[in-house]
Amino acid sequence: MDRRTFLKHTGLAAASFALQGCTNSFAPRTRAAADKPNIVFIMADDVGQPVLGCYGGTSYKTPNLDRLARTGMRFNHCYSSPVCAPSRVKLMTGRYGFRNYKKWGHIPPDEITFGHLLQSAGYATAIAGKWQMCLQKNDPDHITKMGFQQNCVFGWHEGPRYYAPLIYENGKLRQEPEDKYGPDIFCQFITDFIKRNKDRPFLAYYSMAVCHAISNDLPSPPPTGPLGRYQTYKELAEYMDKLIGRLVSTLDELGLRENTLILFTGDNGTPPEFITKFVDGKYVEEPFVSMVAGKPVIGGKGRLTDAGTRVPLIANWPGITPAGRVSDDLIDFSDFMPTFVELAGGKLPTDRVIDGQSFLSQIKGQNGNPREWAYCQDEGDEDRAWVRTRRWKLYRDGRLYNMENDPLEKSPILPDADNAENSAVRKELLKVFESLKKGSLH
Repeated sequence: MDRRTFLKHTGLAAASFALQGCTNSFAPRTRAAADKPNIVFIMADDVGQPVLGCYGGTSYKTPNLDRLARTGMRFNHCYSSPVCAPSRVKLMTGRYGFRNYKKWGHIPPDEITFGHLLQSAGYATAIAGKWQMCLQKNDPDHITKMGFQQNCVFGWHEGPRYYAPLIYENGKLRQEPEDKYGPDIFCQFITDFIKRNKDRPFLAYYSMAVCHAISNDLPSPPPTGPLGRYQTYKELAEYMDKLIGRLVSTLDELGLRENTLILFTGDNGTPPEFITKFVDGKYVEEPFVSMVAGKPVIGGKGRLTDAGTRVPLIANWPGITPAGRVSDDLIDFSDFMPTFVELAGGKLPTDRVIDGQSFLSQIKGQNGNPREWAYCQDEGDEDRAWVRTRRWKLYRDGRLYNMENDPLEKSPILPDADNAENSAVRKELLKVFESLKKGSLH
């Protein structure tokens, strides 16, 4: 069925219509709904594994995230797209980019997101922070139509995200004074949403504005705020951690932690450079590195290497996730949508290929059915893509890497240099490329 038919049959069309007139009104929690766990999904912007202490990073203080990892689970092999917009479409729809990602910052109107599916399962849904799937001024109700009943996001390409932010809240424009800080507003919005819906199941998608650099495509440079300068990446990373601590404290105060799954990830790797100032009509970008185990690590945002696509993933659900567990299972960004749907007791659409598979069993400390491979492509370009296992990574152009021996991808193995093992691996991974081309599932 198409999206319109799906919404009709699940009752979401009527719910969406009603919410346009009463965006803060939700039905009381029923006995059946009370058994459904809440989901707080946090996705930071431009944050790779080296940023977090729990992944060995030492450049930034991240005590709240480290505590979530220590008392929950940490995944070593979670893979995003190398830049933000394709990652967001993939995780919201459970589908690879060659199926639905046609242009930058766009999600097809007939796509079904995890917002739609959790609404149909009885959840209140909200997003705060970064959307970047359309220009809000052209379609102010776009986020609601994409399944998120409550929303508060900065106007991508329209105004700043940090100081004096230009924000759309539930489709209506609000312009904040120069001393107001966008990340605080987004955090407050998501915590207020949780407080209003503490007696019913909810999905709170906290799509953080940090730690991305300031917007450099506005008519005039964004305000610097009270600092008189732009924040450093370190300042943003450490404030990100404080905001997450604020959110977790809210869940604790409301007595919701034991019935709430918190997931944290990043949309792509850390950038190699960062905007530090605006001088003589030009933005100045300066390189920076993150230290991991005493070694400098250069960010890889925009590249298909591990530095660009291997992102942190922490799961924390008291009494459910085993404390201190570290998983080496492969997690593909397409896996989030089916995981949320299984957790909510919902149903996946049957009229389209869903590439993701749930990793809920692993979150619960069970073996589950780990995927054998993950797939990634550069935006909508199928020719710039790879498929990988934990050990082996094959690019569509024929480059094969042994990631255990060559994690920085310095020595590609080409077909004419294959030995028996490499040849067998290449053959199996080529089968994956062929199966994707035919539209089949893993």
